[in-house]
Formats: sequence, structure tokens, C-alpha cells
Amino acid sequence: MAVKSNDNRYSLEGRVALVTGAARGIGFGIAQELIHQGARVVITDLSDEALAEAKASLGEACFTYVNDVTQKELHGSLIEQIEAEVGPVDILVNNAGRHGKKPSLECSTEEFAAILDTNLHSIFSLIKAVLPGMMERGHGSIINISSMSALFGLPQVSAYSSSKTALLGLTRTLTAEYSSSGVRFNCIAPGFIESKMFRAIMDADPAREQKILDRTPLRRVGTPQEIGYAAAFLASDASKFITGSCIPVDGGAAIGF
Repeated sequence: MAVKSNDNRYSLEGRVALVTGAARGIGFGIAQELIHQGARVVITDLSDEALAEAKASLGEACFTYVNDVTQKELHGSLIEQIEAEVGPVDILVNNAGRHGKKPSLECSTEEFAAILDTNLHSIFSLIKAVLPGMMERGHGSIINISSMSALFGLPQVSAYSSSKTALLGLTRTLTAEYSSSGVRFNCIAPGFIESKMFRAIMDADPAREQKILDRTPLRRVGTPQEIGYAAAFLASDASKFITGSCIPVDGGAAIGF
């Protein structure tokens, strides 16, 4: 069958996306690319000021809501408000997260639990708020942002790596249970991504940056927008036979020697 000139399977025109923790960094890069592909994008974050700054850059297709993802009791009302004011959520990108770095024996039970609460429990809660509507409509794409720490061992991130590894298991289980409804579940595992925080750390430790580059076949770090490219693909019909997958977007770092 001939392909129509306007048959763009990568387009997100007419779709509504929710990206958490998107006022800056990877979340912002994802929101930017989803908008570029035609979606209306709701971004959430903790700071109204940061959200206003992001919207000024992202434009009229961006809608902002102050939200703390750990306030799980508010997830239902958040989704109801978004769907009443913007439209039914077709795409959910669970990007908001919490990091923590210290030797495992120095990580308290409370610190460990707090990271799991943000990076796993909150995501499960938000998925439960969005999923019934997606299933009723017969389509949806849920994208969870995992980590390289879920793919191989990194020191001093026991809570963080545990949460991101568990996210892979959650994604696969949801895939097995609900993908027959038309909703797809996938993960992205970002590699080393350029940001103000990353640059400050690398500038203070050039040897570490060189080590990162040496084990990355592309010999560079990535950009938030490059994570956005992968998210836009997973959100689109171009990936409609992909579910239950974890895609590393890391310049080859996961297989680099």
C-alpha cells in the first residue's frame, strides 16, 4: 500500500502528554520534543517560578501545574484537573525523581525509603491514576525514566539503583497485565547527560569526566533533547509494537569497555 505524504507516524498532533519534574533538565528536554512533534504538554514540578520560566521557553502548547509527586493522595485530583482543563492524558512520562549518593552502609533506612517513595511508589500511584482512562479509550503510552544504574553496578547509589531497577520490573509487569488494552509501557535509561549540575561535578573532577568519555563509544555525553527524541518515538505510533522494553540512550556506555 502506498504511503500517503501526510502519513506521519511520528506525529503527536492532538495528543496530551504529562511529564513530571519537567521544569529543567531531562524533563524539560522531553517536554520540548513532545511539543515539537505536536503534542500539548503538561509539565509539573515543585517550583512555580521554575515552571513559569520553562513555559516562557516552551510556549502556548505547555501547561504548568505545581505538584509534589510524593503527595500520592493528590494524584487522582491532579489527573482530573488536567483532563478537565487540557484534555485526556494520552502520554505519561514519569521523569521526576530523587537522587542520593553515599556509601551503602551510611545510607539510613529513612533515606533509602524516601528515595524509593519518590522514584517508585509515587510512579506506581500516578500510573494507577492515569491508566484506567487510557484503557477505557483503548490507547496510551507510559514512559518511565530509569537509569544506567539499573543496568550495571555503580557505587554509592544503593537506594537510587534499587528504585530504578524496581521500575524495570514494574514496567514489565504492567506490560504483561495491561498492554492488551492498547496501553504500552516502556523505560528509557539515560546515560551521562549534560546539565548544570553534571557540568559543575565534571569541572571539579576532570579525571572522572575522562573516565566517562573513555567508556562511552560515542566519546561524548548526551543532551536532554536526545532523551526527548527517544521519548517522542515511544509516545508515537511509530513504536506501536514496542512495549515492555528498556531503551538505553547513553552513547553506548552500557556496553562500553
